Amino acid sequence: MPGFGESFIVLSWAAAFQVVLLGFVGGVLSGFIGSGGAFFMTPGMMNLGVPGVVAVGSNITHKFGKAMMGSKKHAEMGNVDKKLGVFLILTSAAGIRLAVHVNSMLFAGGAGKGAAKSAAADLYISGVFVSVLSLVAVSILRDAWRSRQEEGEGPSLRIAEWLSGLRLFPMISFPVADVKVSLWILLIVGLATGYMAGTIGVGGFIGVPAMIYVFGVPTTVAAGTELFLAMFMGAFGALNYVYEGMVDIRLTLLLYLGSLVGVYLGAYGTKVVKEVMIRVVTGLIILLCVLSRGIAIPIYLRQLGWVNLPASWDGAFNAASKALLFASGITGVVVILFHVFRAYWQRGKIHASLTAAACAEGAGRGGSLSP
Repeated sequence: MPGFGESFIVLSWAAAFQVVLLGFVGGVLSGFIGSGGAFFMTPGMMNLGVPGVVAVGSNITHKFGKAMMGSKKHAEMGNVDKKLGVFLILTSAAGIRLAVHVNSMLFAGGAGKGAAKSAAADLYISGVFVSVLSLVAVSILRDAWRSRQEEGEGPSLRIAEWLSGLRLFPMISFPVADVKVSLWILLIVGLATGYMAGTIGVGGFIGVPAMIYVFGVPTTVAAGTELFLAMFMGAFGALNYVYEGMVDIRLTLLLYLGSLVGVYLGAYGTKVVKEVMIRVVTGLIILLCVLSRGIAIPIYLRQLGWVNLPASWDGAFNAASKALLFASGITGVVVILFHVFRAYWQRGKIHASLTAAACAEGAGRGGSLSP
């Protein structure tokens, strides 16, 4: 089995550039949404021919450093509840270990060579990706629509209020998030977040919605706290996947090259974009990424011999999946950056106006003192 740093694919300059682009787009989305951006980067690497389990392992290794940078930025803005993050870490480690074991067993048991060998693991990863994130995307979009129509811009707190009313002791208080949550609910959410992170590299789309809708945490604090949690999940996940020999260090470094710039832009966007817009952009991008991954599933079904399709169709399926993925991610980033730069430009205009007014006032005072 290949080890840490060994090659899993032939990485051309074009492929390397695409991995950097995946990192940048994923970084912007990570800082903006609060997830690790793996919902974009993991399927993107799979479209480039990287086995799914290696894409997950390389991405979760990259997740540690990027999450550290994003968490630092959010912490400076007061968006991180470290106490909440520590409680979620307790069971996320168990979830990650279980997921790594399942993925590695599927990959090791694959028949054939090359892409065919990883077909079972790729199908499993894609199936979990599509099923879980479809529910997440639909839930986020539905709640964003309802909040605009009925409840203003805040997310629905019905689930959080119902669970709070159950009083499942012990209840833990979290001052930054300004909520009280049952320890048992915290442990379940941590386990689910860790398992999703270890399976598809996406833990944020369990952790962030759970913090918002189940715990009642404000969206910006949920995003920052998830990145804080992602530091530790990334580090533990990386150790597990490296031990299994499922990390390509070249992919990890290329992802860093793009994401460490993008995550700062995305984090700034949470301060200048309305909360309901964050949820709409999040839901639409996830939904398009789900469709992209769904288009690739027939490839793995054919490789496993479960459907009778011409092998020549694999290229068309992969190209369509890749095009939709990049279109969704790049469009989302353009929307985010538009709001970021517009807010920066408006702030510059206000600053210039205030400076001009102060100068005019100073000149007027100086004139009144002259004889």
